[in-house]
Amino acid sequence: MAAIRAERASSGQGPLGTWRLAAFALPCVPVAAMLMPVVVYLPNYYATDLGVGLTAIGLAFGVVRLFDLWLDPTLGFLIDRTNTRFGRFKPWLVAGLPIAVLAVWMLFMARPGIDGAYILFWLVLGFLGQSMATMAHVTWGARLAPEYGQRARVFSWWQGFTVLGMLIVLAMPPLMKLGFGLDYGQGVRAMGWFVVLSLPVAILLALFAVHEPPSPPNINSATWRHYWDLIRRPSILRLLVSDILLGTGPVIAGTLFFFYFDAIRGWDRSEAGLLLLLYFTGALLGAPLWGRLGQAIGKHRALSIASAAYAVAQLSVLMAPEGLAWGIVTMTLAGLPYSAGPILLRAMMADLGDEERLKSGVDRSGLMFGLLSGVVKIGSAIAVFASVSALDLFGFKADLGAGNTPLALGVLSVSFAVVPALLTLAGAALINGHTLDKAAHDAIRKALEARDAAQNTAETYGR
Repeated sequence: MAAIRAERASSGQGPLGTWRLAAFALPCVPVAAMLMPVVVYLPNYYATDLGVGLTAIGLAFGVVRLFDLWLDPTLGFLIDRTNTRFGRFKPWLVAGLPIAVLAVWMLFMARPGIDGAYILFWLVLGFLGQSMATMAHVTWGARLAPEYGQRARVFSWWQGFTVLGMLIVLAMPPLMKLGFGLDYGQGVRAMGWFVVLSLPVAILLALFAVHEPPSPPNINSATWRHYWDLIRRPSILRLLVSDILLGTGPVIAGTLFFFYFDAIRGWDRSEAGLLLLLYFTGALLGAPLWGRLGQAIGKHRALSIASAAYAVAQLSVLMAPEGLAWGIVTMTLAGLPYSAGPILLRAMMADLGDEERLKSGVDRSGLMFGLLSGVVKIGSAIAVFASVSALDLFGFKADLGAGNTPLALGVLSVSFAVVPALLTLAGAALINGHTLDKAAHDAIRKALEARDAAQNTAETYGR
């Protein structure tokens, strides 16, 4: 049995060993190091250091998220129709690599004098390259882990390496300042260098270390109308709306993080960056916890608990006393639930993909992950545009910090803490009604395995 398991793992059909899981998840490190600063660091950097207006920044980031709304579903559709001798997923990882690297260079090495059009153009290319790689990677991950518990394990590694990438890139500006005396702008450029150098290495290692599993029959049968069929399924619609609610809150908080800690708490960006580092340290510690809890009590129940914990933690940041010690404790605890959504929602969508394949006879995992990735960007587009524009509307000026009006500071506090908490509580209530648990999924897997075996036998004797 051990030999059979080893053979299946090496061919991409069984559980992966630790080092192969690590190799598979490694691209998450530079991808996270690319994406997180785009949301958290670059809006503030462009406004404060490069002199770009808040409205122009908010518009550029909002428009690119709207571009993403159709980008990820389109890529999911194309991935489902891909079947080359190099595999179904690997060609997309390779194709997205040079696009992402070029865009990262232009975004992170930007100089004074850029405008909203410059930001928008390179954001579009950056998200194109990133989405090509990420959509292929996440769909590949779902195919690597066919069982209910395996998927939580695979996506725990995925999210753990994602958070590791965030930690690395978050550490750069404060460490560059403390250790080398570099200014904030040089720290931002160091982030770009890290992504440009590490992304090719990580993707190539994953490509050579992990084989693709064989694709199920009829992968080319999906069409555009299937998107509407999928969206109308109550179980899928519940998951998509939950993803919007649970994903939008952290995006709002991340976008406003440096504005809040500068204007309300009086921390400069290097000090606030250390707090953010602690937040994602908590997220890294929490990643294996939520995967194991999902296996123990069900993914939807674990996600409800984590979402409620996030809401409480986010409000506690607003109410925490002044002082470094409180900041350290509060931000570390606030980070613990962060990883639950990315881990469990992806694993739950993969489970629903099996249910869909059993009903339709078609593997639509690319379509489904395209929907999952695309709809959360509805919330992200609204989050970045609305949160930054709301500050501008109520007269908040980034360069004034605590010198802003009480109304502007109040809007900043509510937008940073209360709005994300309310959105997340709504998502927790909604996802608690999910019905595809381990017992139901085990029955689906048995039916799929029996049907696939029968089809393979028929094909063998039909030759």
